[in-house]
Amino acid sequence: MVRAIENNLNDQLGMIELAEAEGDAALVADAEKSLYSLKAEVAKRELESLLSGELDGNDCYLQVNAGAGGTEAQDWASMIFRMYMRWADQRGYKISLMDKQDGEVAGLKSAILEVKGENAYGWLKSESGVHRLVRISPYDSNAKRHTSFCSVAVTPVIDENIDIKIEDKDLRVDTYRSGGAGGQHVNKTESAIRLTHLPTGIVVACQAERSQHKNRYAAMQLLKAKLYDREVRMRDAEKQQREDLKTDIGFGHQIRSYVLHPYQMVKDLRTGYQTSDTGGVLDGGLDEFLQSNLAHKLTAEKNGGTAPKVAYEDLE
Repeated sequence: MVRAIENNLNDQLGMIELAEAEGDAALVADAEKSLYSLKAEVAKRELESLLSGELDGNDCYLQVNAGAGGTEAQDWASMIFRMYMRWADQRGYKISLMDKQDGEVAGLKSAILEVKGENAYGWLKSESGVHRLVRISPYDSNAKRHTSFCSVAVTPVIDENIDIKIEDKDLRVDTYRSGGAGGQHVNKTESAIRLTHLPTGIVVACQAERSQHKNRYAAMQLLKAKLYDREVRMRDAEKQQREDLKTDIGFGHQIRSYVLHPYQMVKDLRTGYQTSDTGGVLDGGLDEFLQSNLAHKLTAEKNGGTAPKVAYEDLE
């Protein structure tokens, strides 16, 4: 890849030199345009070079949980979940819904998605944390402004050769009927599985398959991934500072704010990157935020491990 970029650079510089000698302004403009594209490609590759962690290239699980606030928070959780599904689809990633608990009126209480694709975990791992929404609630007849929260947790799909031992005595296994509208089988048999790891309190569930055996296997893989991620976080002082699933879903813990009223703004509170294109972001346009987090990390590495802290702003 580096050699290809170097060859392209030399070709374009040679083209400009030749075009200037012949007085061909159009050819010079075309070559300069190619150089700008090449510059963007180099910047992209520099960022992607940071996706070199042990598990960055792996697939991942993405879990969304609604915060306190009933229907309003559950609707926000469904919006965030749709945002990630749209983002994954736009990148050509394969997505599988493992579990989903719908809200009583609208939205969802929680949902788990498996995302399969190159560097899926590397790109999405920075999304773990609390996401905050400010808007005029469509569920408030008085049209008052509401603040809602939901949490996102991203864990890597671990390889089979990573041995995570789980004792039967440490597990509580619950079965229940799969949710959703479809099928004679899906609602009449208790094929869905919920596993609770008693020592840590970690709970996982899967209802994607009709077979209880397959759902149990998928849930065990997810549980192993969460236990592995928990162990890594405990060993890594930097990762200990990241939010986990037991963090309160509320003020003071958010990583990003989405303001739809009284103005349009999405702002990452770690890097300071912001945009007024709220519709585009909620429709899956997350690349600029993901890249800004990688750039933030690149700046930290160049500064000896530290990067400027972004002060929290009250975006209300």
